[in-house]
Amino acid sequence: MTNGLRVPFAKPEPNFDEFRRVLLGEKDAERVHFVELYADQEMVRCVLEDLLGEGRAASFDEDPEAYYRQLIKFWHRMGYDYIRVAGGLEFARAEKTADDTADLSRGKRSWVDEHAGLIASWEDYERYPWPELEHIDYSWYEFVAKNLPPGMKMMVCPSSGVFEIVAEHLLGFEGLSVLLYENEELVAAVFNRVGELIYGFYKNIVTMDNVAGFFQGDDLGFKTSTFLSPRHLAKYVLPWHRRYAELAHEHGQMYWLHACGNLKAIMDVLIDDVKIDALHSFQDEIMPVTEFKEAYGDRVAALGGVDVDKLCRLGEDELRAYVRGILDRCMPRRYALGSGNSVANYVPLRNYLIMMDEGARWSEAQA
Repeated sequence: MTNGLRVPFAKPEPNFDEFRRVLLGEKDAERVHFVELYADQEMVRCVLEDLLGEGRAASFDEDPEAYYRQLIKFWHRMGYDYIRVAGGLEFARAEKTADDTADLSRGKRSWVDEHAGLIASWEDYERYPWPELEHIDYSWYEFVAKNLPPGMKMMVCPSSGVFEIVAEHLLGFEGLSVLLYENEELVAAVFNRVGELIYGFYKNIVTMDNVAGFFQGDDLGFKTSTFLSPRHLAKYVLPWHRRYAELAHEHGQMYWLHACGNLKAIMDVLIDDVKIDALHSFQDEIMPVTEFKEAYGDRVAALGGVDVDKLCRLGEDELRAYVRGILDRCMPRRYALGSGNSVANYVPLRNYLIMMDEGARWSEAQA
């Protein structure tokens, strides 16, 4: 499957404090730092079992402690300065499922039903099983914090983002669109309830040892535009991201935003008003990370940017040249290498390792 490729870091030396300074523009990078929103568990298992010889990887349901020890090992050995730990604030939602046809299949793949949400009226709002902050289990965040290798930190996230939860889990995107005209008070109440719950989670965890910031996901757009108008985003969504960023900054931490889609209409607001420290999620057909870096790189850090379609499809020579081109144009200021979205289970393991290997080669060339 990998034809001789291996994990590029036999003795990784994570240093999140240095990574933070690079992203904030306080210094130039002396090596490539790496970033991901997440890697699918199938990919993690393949690296652990086939490349690191760890034996059979445990699932969370089988052995939570072993699962998180293995997850830490994956992020550490693959050269990351942090581990993203997510979850704990769960919202009930309507889902659809289909067969998972990826090479590293999990059997079924699920997604939310964006047509009809679980809330369409005030009665639904009152009946909805809202999560309660006092019932959140932070024990696995605490476990990871206590078991990180020296130099590593945690970037945390409680759930999907404010917009995603409202538009996908609760109202459905079609329902949200209709309610913005028929019952905007209900829309405001749902956004505020979700926003406050996420804020409460962050407030409870921001002082935990080894938390270095929040890496919040919230997909706000599609290929040509944002899902909602900039006016509605400014009214209902972006103020919550500003509050999360303010909370992180008050504690000397970072706020990274993963948001798919064409965000050009709100980019200045994200940088100057929300005050994100870094943006993640790039597609070449929307805006390649190299163009983003040229346009905004003196104001905010760029994370990732290796287009997932190219990461899946390109042959080795083309992929290496493509990744080197990104590094040549984005390094050494306010940039970290990684996929444009995530290391999904349909990304060939070999191609993921090629991307990481090119980062390691760039670093070796600077030594």
